[in-house]
Amino acid sequence: MKNVTITMDDTVAEWVRVEAATRGSSVSRLMGEWLAEKMRQEDAYAQAMREALAFETWGASSGPYVPRETLFQR
Repeated sequence: MKNVTITMDDTVAEWVRVEAATRGSSVSRLMGEWLAEKMRQEDAYAQAMREALAFETWGASSGPYVPRETLFQR
């Protein structure tokens, strides 16, 4: 594990201290868990994007396209 120093506003630091205490955790562990979750979300999003961009169509239609005028006739 790596030790990292972060800088934050005093109000944020107080909030995260209270949040960590409420969860029975340390600020360091809580921040590590939050960042690990963020990393998992980013990885899942990137994987979904790769899959979406790799999607191939089911092929061309078997006949000509329907003319626009035919679609919108009333």
